[in-house]
Amino acid sequence: NWRMARAAGADFAYILATSGASGRDPAFDDYLDGARAEGLRYGPIHRYSLCGLPSEQATKFIATVPRDAEMLPPVVQLDFSDDCKARPSRGTLLADLNTFLNQLETHSAKPALLRVSHSFEAEYDVASGINRTLWLEGNFFPPDYATRRWVMWTASTWKRVDGIDGPIEWDVVRP
Repeated sequence: NWRMARAAGADFAYILATSGASGRDPAFDDYLDGARAEGLRYGPIHRYSLCGLPSEQATKFIATVPRDAEMLPPVVQLDFSDDCKARPSRGTLLADLNTFLNQLETHSAKPALLRVSHSFEAEYDVASGINRTLWLEGNFFPPDYATRRWVMWTASTWKRVDGIDGPIEWDVVRP
């Protein structure tokens, strides 16, 4: 219920669009329409997979997310997943991620935000390898695990808001 989320103070919503080269959230279009209709700022999230080719992941994102000048910059979520055990070298990851970002950013006409988990950053030091805005995770305490300052961080994954079933993320943007 986007109206209730807005009334509870939500200002923007990032909505999962795609995962890897084959995953697409079937509710993405409905969620996007709902957020837009309620006057929330909105943007797409792509969960990057170490097991998928960057160009195939970009193709899935481009086929799913419409070009929309009003859309917030896309978010690329970088974390390890149980269904992918691949661990490429740092150089390979950074090269593949740059390939993916070039295609994604050409489509969206905006630089992406990198949402990097603590464990992913510890393994790959993405913050010093790719110069993009960072979204980090903290759970109540501001994160300090990247080599550069964050612009947004996840302060809680347990917040409840009327109109939304289950917990939501409470994300903080640096003023």
